[in-house]
Amino acid sequence: MATTPGIDQIKQGMRTTWMAGDFGVIAKTISAGAEEFVRSLHLPAGAKVLDVATGTGNVAIPLARAGCVVTGVDIAPNLLEQARERAAAEGLSATFDEGDAEALPYADGSFDAVVTMFGAMFAPRPDLVAKELARVLRPGGLLAMANWNPESFTGKMFRMGSQHVPPPPGIAPPVLWGDEATVQQRLDDGFTDIHTELTPIDFDLPGAPAAAVQLFRTYFGPTKMAFSRLNEAGQAAFATDMVALWSAHNVADDPTSRTLVRNEYRKVTAHRK
Repeated sequence: MATTPGIDQIKQGMRTTWMAGDFGVIAKTISAGAEEFVRSLHLPAGAKVLDVATGTGNVAIPLARAGCVVTGVDIAPNLLEQARERAAAEGLSATFDEGDAEALPYADGSFDAVVTMFGAMFAPRPDLVAKELARVLRPGGLLAMANWNPESFTGKMFRMGSQHVPPPPGIAPPVLWGDEATVQQRLDDGFTDIHTELTPIDFDLPGAPAAAVQLFRTYFGPTKMAFSRLNEAGQAAFATDMVALWSAHNVADDPTSRTLVRNEYRKVTAHRK
């Protein structure tokens, strides 16, 4: 019978996963969507904003560009280093700290807004995440999340990965943060004015779907680690299924030279009680 690994083991596995490959390469493919997410929040210059699971700074950088006082936090030190380099290259002021979404290293009520895009949703204990997001916000402060939803292309990709490499038992699927009822339930204790909406975002990549799969297999930590846990036959089967999935959703005019997938996420906004 499979047993649930200890939380320390799970956290170390997560850190290893997100340090694998080079997420910065993947982040660039959705940077335009991150900038649109930031614009939609209309945060004023001078607002103190925390970007949870900031990665390479896809959300933190445009926030700093808009004049916000930005702190980014992430479990993966190599991604934080890329975020610092990006900020320095633009002459932007932003702080990037190593830390855990389930135990944020900040005092109560430290921020006017807390944001997270495809980040905090991956922490293994969502109830702790919800409490921490509320704790570090001032009363009335804004929470904004961008979470892959189960019906999205990314949700389908994650489900396929789980079929080939099952996740640890007892861990809720990250895409439940993109399920409206689940979000409402998780945020109800600490937040009010909870609003969600599905928001389009595209995967627009050069090359045929096989090239897109190779890109994710090489640079996206979760996909790279999933392949690494399979033998040769398992890797071949996983790659075949992934290429079929990307091909089925490719709406590019020339699918032999471009992969265009219409994806979506659930945008969540709420205010601290």
